[in-house]
Amino acid sequence: MFKLESMNTPKGDQITAIEKLTENIKSGIKEQILLGATGTGKTFTIANVIERVGKTTLVLAHNKTLAGQLYMELKELFPNNRVEYFISYYDYYQPEAYVISSDTYIEKEATINNEIDKLRNSATASLLERKDTIVVASVSCIYGIGSPDSYENQMIVLRKNDSISRKELINKLSDAFYVRSQIDLNRGTFSVKGDVFEILPPYESSVGIRIELDYDNISSIKEIDVTTHKAIKELEMISIYPATQFVTDKATLNESIRRIEEELKERIEYFMSHDMPLEAERIKSRTSYDIEMLKEIGSCQGIENYSRHLALKGPNETPYTLLDYLGDDYMVIIDESHVTIPQVRGMFNGDRSRKEALVDYGFRLPSALDNRPLNFTEFESKMKTVIYMSATPGDYEKERGPIIEQIIRPSYLLDPIVKIHPTKNEIDDVVKEVDKTIKMGYRTLITTLTIKMSEDLSSYLKKLGYKVAYLHSEIKALERLEIIRKLRLKEYDCLVGINLLREGLDIPEVSKILILDADKEGFLRSERSLIQTIGRAARNEFGEVILYADAMTDSIKNAMVETERRRNIQMEYNRVHGTIPKSIIKPIGQALVLSKEIEDRVDSRIDYSKISRKEIYRMLSSLEKEMLKAAKELDFERAMELRDTIFEIKKETKYDK
Repeated sequence: MFKLESMNTPKGDQITAIEKLTENIKSGIKEQILLGATGTGKTFTIANVIERVGKTTLVLAHNKTLAGQLYMELKELFPNNRVEYFISYYDYYQPEAYVISSDTYIEKEATINNEIDKLRNSATASLLERKDTIVVASVSCIYGIGSPDSYENQMIVLRKNDSISRKELINKLSDAFYVRSQIDLNRGTFSVKGDVFEILPPYESSVGIRIELDYDNISSIKEIDVTTHKAIKELEMISIYPATQFVTDKATLNESIRRIEEELKERIEYFMSHDMPLEAERIKSRTSYDIEMLKEIGSCQGIENYSRHLALKGPNETPYTLLDYLGDDYMVIIDESHVTIPQVRGMFNGDRSRKEALVDYGFRLPSALDNRPLNFTEFESKMKTVIYMSATPGDYEKERGPIIEQIIRPSYLLDPIVKIHPTKNEIDDVVKEVDKTIKMGYRTLITTLTIKMSEDLSSYLKKLGYKVAYLHSEIKALERLEIIRKLRLKEYDCLVGINLLREGLDIPEVSKILILDADKEGFLRSERSLIQTIGRAARNEFGEVILYADAMTDSIKNAMVETERRRNIQMEYNRVHGTIPKSIIKPIGQALVLSKEIEDRVDSRIDYSKISRKEIYRMLSSLEKEMLKAAKELDFERAMELRDTIFEIKKETKYDK
């Protein structure tokens, strides 16, 4: 069913990894681990496994940026199959909450990204329509959505020459939550002019559907260009999926409303019996309004809070999620599993603690607690065939099944050399190492354990004449982007920071990493963190890492042993095959700063008071356009940086227009 198209062929231990992973799945092994070093082409390996196994596949990533990269790569590799994208559709999201200590109710506030919403609808439609579907998703896919049965039952299937009246088709579209529009076609709307219907499904943005009736018979079905309204091609039949993933038929909706009314009555009685009249009145007025909206238009603000009743489920029953759309036999790929698995595990408790306050104080019915993500036990029970992918798999994954290794990079780069230097005179040694790296034409990353150490070291290196940038939590988005860009442009010699792991600093120009206080056991100096930090130097053929330590901790020992083991495998492969490692070449992006005045102050605190109101307006307008463009192109790392920059400027300038 799947057809992979690529000019590349599997290389090195990609070949063995593909064969072993495929063979294990076909022999009935449910869980296994692909331990792939950074930059070894794990996505290409997984694509080959998908083609050979032939199962509908969910690829799970821990953030939008990574999910976007995987989506684009897999879409290119499988041009004739369905490759879909399912992530949270909010550009901005402030969840509904109640702060007990200050008696503050925070209303839900969200900005929905229409492009992402379209892709989410496309994903659910594809899963019900075709088995050769790959969905790349963030962990938001374990959050409750509508029932797949209700969604499929509300699908409208139309064939040429079918008998259907104008009124009947209008009713069918309305029942599927399409909104009638007489002006422009937007996603999830339709227009009617005489016996001609034009419909734009929620999973399209430029290609609509035109249905022409002739005396209660469908005379033609066409795909049309929404802008020009010109026909693109004739169709014999069409399946039109609902305009929302929370759908239900009239009979179910009526039963849902009855259940909500019954729960409301019980909740009012509960509050009154506990001498809580304010909470009783609050829940009565809020829920009664929602019930009226459900009766009138079939939907309401915050309809997801009634998802248990709409699905006719009981208390604490497992909610429907994207996983329920995958069918009975599917494969799950969990990328960066050492981060993704803990994230999945933590979602349930974080969501529940916020909603319990809303329920306890009369803002929501108790059934709102069932609008939730899967708990970890439920998530595990839904896993059919799983491949965990990581350069440093966690303890949970290691216990689940066999480990298949992929160590050789397509660039043939080696894992860096790792050395230990004593802490005595370490600052003098740091200076020598920075000097060596500058002479080679490359840059250095220095990671410390404390803010004070980072500040002191940055100041000391600057006094000696080095061009140093210090990355810390108070560095704003605009400044951070420019700092990293200037490092790549050689305007800085080195970066100093505490947790450089979270910065996403895969910079080819960095050939040396210096880790101070490497023997202080803890999260930032654990075996996994050390391996990940060491991997930052694996983009450069002269990669080297120096650990400053006086004691050989287990974390240091294990990280060095593992790095050396991988390096030996890579060197032997290069020796046998005559391959030569070459540093990665990565283009340097354009600067985001829009004013020379700001660029000159990146190294110090930006003084927005010295920037004119007109300049601020121009900056914000340009940044917002860039943010929307980046989001549409699925470049979410850039979009998030731009969003943070906009928030920063508005906050600092108190700009409200």
